[in-house]
Amino acid sequence: MTAIHTWDLFTTLDGFGSYNAHGGWGGYWGKQGPEFLDRPVAQYGEELRLVLGANTFRMFQRFLGTLIRDSEAIDPVNTRMKHQPTTVLSSTLEEPLDWPDATLARGDAADVVARLKDESEIPLRSHGSLSLNRTLMAAGLVDRLQVTIFPVISGQTGDAPIFAGAADFDLELIESRTLDGRTHELLYLPTRHH
Repeated sequence: MTAIHTWDLFTTLDGFGSYNAHGGWGGYWGKQGPEFLDRPVAQYGEELRLVLGANTFRMFQRFLGTLIRDSEAIDPVNTRMKHQPTTVLSSTLEEPLDWPDATLARGDAADVVARLKDESEIPLRSHGSLSLNRTLMAAGLVDRLQVTIFPVISGQTGDAPIFAGAADFDLELIESRTLDGRTHELLYLPTRHH
């Protein structure tokens, strides 16, 4: 059985995955609410393997590095993400990764993830890792695209345009929900457009 790989994205309405330091936005663009915060707690509480690119992994190390298992009471989402089995794809990082249950994988990203999908008995999930997942989508290795759209436009301060340079895809909406009356979570099946 082939493991399902979900690419999990947080974005503004205008397609930015983050904001520059001068933007004045807080985490989650300051729009998180209780329903939104409960959602990733549940998703990252399930058995899964995280697949991250080097840049996202470095960012996680910087922001989540001090979290320990006991941190779950104050930061359940990030604590759960940090303590999932994780495969980090990188040609620049060196072991040890100073991260619980992390494995460094080198080589062609599509080959590595294809092998993981074949060998894993649990689902794969990527959070962020934009360039990695654009490559994996182009190779047909992303089975689900979960896009969480926050109710902001960051045309002046937006950073990391999510789909810049991506291949063309048709998307079949298989699930949608509104969290806290303002944030939209959309789950798609991506198919390469020919």
